[in-house]
Amino acid sequence: MGCPKALVDSERIMTQLRSEGYDLVGSYHDADLVIVNTCGFLNEAVAESVEAIEEAMRENGKVIVTGCLGAKRHLDGTPYLTDVCPGVVGITGPGEFQKVYDLVHSALPAPHSPWLDLVPKAGLKLTPSHYAYLKISEGCNHHCTFCIIPQLRGKLESRPVAEIMREARLLKESGVKELMVISQDTSAYGMDKRYGIDFTEDGRAVQMRILDLCKELGELGIWVRLHYMYPYAHVDRVVELMAEGKILPYLDVPFQHAHPRVLKAMKRPAAAEETLKRIQTWRKICPELTIRSTFIAGFPGETEDEFQYLLDFLKEAQLDRVGCFAYSPIEGAAANELPGALPDEVREERRDRFMQVQSEISAARLAKKIGTIQTVIIDEPEDEDGVAIGRTMADAPEIDGIIYVTTDAHLKPGDMVRVKVTANEEYDLVGRHIEV
Repeated sequence: MGCPKALVDSERIMTQLRSEGYDLVGSYHDADLVIVNTCGFLNEAVAESVEAIEEAMRENGKVIVTGCLGAKRHLDGTPYLTDVCPGVVGITGPGEFQKVYDLVHSALPAPHSPWLDLVPKAGLKLTPSHYAYLKISEGCNHHCTFCIIPQLRGKLESRPVAEIMREARLLKESGVKELMVISQDTSAYGMDKRYGIDFTEDGRAVQMRILDLCKELGELGIWVRLHYMYPYAHVDRVVELMAEGKILPYLDVPFQHAHPRVLKAMKRPAAAEETLKRIQTWRKICPELTIRSTFIAGFPGETEDEFQYLLDFLKEAQLDRVGCFAYSPIEGAAANELPGALPDEVREERRDRFMQVQSEISAARLAKKIGTIQTVIIDEPEDEDGVAIGRTMADAPEIDGIIYVTTDAHLKPGDMVRVKVTANEEYDLVGRHIEV
C-alpha cells in the first residue's frame, strides 16, 4: 500500500524471501502466509490499509503486517493496530526487514535452500521490467505540521553512494530503461552524513551530495528521473545537469502552498516570491524543464483570500504537472491543533477549484507541444487499432500523463521511439510514431 518508497520496501522483502526458497503466489487461497505492507499517512490510506488487513485475515487468516501503519500510535502512545487488527501473526514498522523475516521464519519455515541465482541480481520488482524505483535515503528531518512521516520512518538516513550505484547498475543490466530516484527529501541526500566521501566499486571518491550522485547516475546512459526534490539553492546545479542531458529535465517539487502565512503554519520553507524566482531560474538554465508539484487545499485557518493567493500563484508559475489534496486531519499531526479547521465540503470544493485552474494550464502547455518530435518510452504495446501507450520525458509513470502513439510497427514495453505530437487532451498527448 502507499507510496513508491513502500513499494521498494516490498521489493526488498520479496527478494529476500524468494532467495530463501519461498514461492510468491497470486491469491489468498494458494498462500500459506500473507504480508501486508501498509501506509499510515493520510486517513484514507489508513482506512485502505486496515481494509486490506481485514480482507487478508478473512480470506487467509495468517497475516504479517509491516510498513508505516505498523509504527503509527494513538495520541496516548499505544500502538494503533493492536486493537484495530487483533489476531495477526505480527506487526512491524517500516524498514524493519529482519523482524519481518523472523516472523516469516517462525510462522512458515523455509522449504529449502535454493541456489542464489534463482533470484535476479537486481532483486524482484513490482514494476514493469523497463522501469524501477531507486530509493537513496530513508526518513526525513523536516517537521511539517500536516505530516507524520518522521514519526513513522524516522530521521534522514542516506544510503552509501557505492550501494546505490551497484543497485542502479544491476537494474540497468536487468533491462531497466528508466530509474525513478525517490526518498522523503531527495535534495537533502547526504546531509545526515555531513556530505562525507564514499568510494565507488572502482575506487573513486564521490561526495555524498545529490549533485554528485546525479553525475554518477547520469553516466549510466538511461533515463534518470528525480522525485521529491525540495527547492534548495543547490538544486540549481542539478538543473544544469538536466540542461546537459545527463538526467531527465524533470523536477518533482512538493511546494504544498504559496501564501506566506499558510506556509509558516505548515512549517514549510520558502515563500511564493522566492519560489517563483527559483522556477524562473530553473527554466532559464533548462528551457525544456518539466516541473511537477503537489499542493494542499483547505489547510486549517486558510482564508478565501489566501486560497485565491494560491490560485494566482498557480497561474503565474505555470507548472506542468500538478496534484492537489484536500487537507486531511491525520491523527498525530500538529496541524490538527491549529485553529480554523475547515468543513469537509469547503476543503473538497477548494481542491476541485484548484484542479480546474490547473487543468486549463495543463491543456494550454500541452498544446504548445503539437508539431514537436518527442522521445517516448513505450509502456503498453499497440492495440488492435495500432495505438500504443507511452510517456515522454515529461511524464512519470502512473502519476503524470501519457501519449497515445499511432504506429504501423510492433512496439514493446521499454522501446524508445520518436513520436510527432499531433494533438492534446487535458493531461495527455496524441502522436504518430516516426520510423527512423
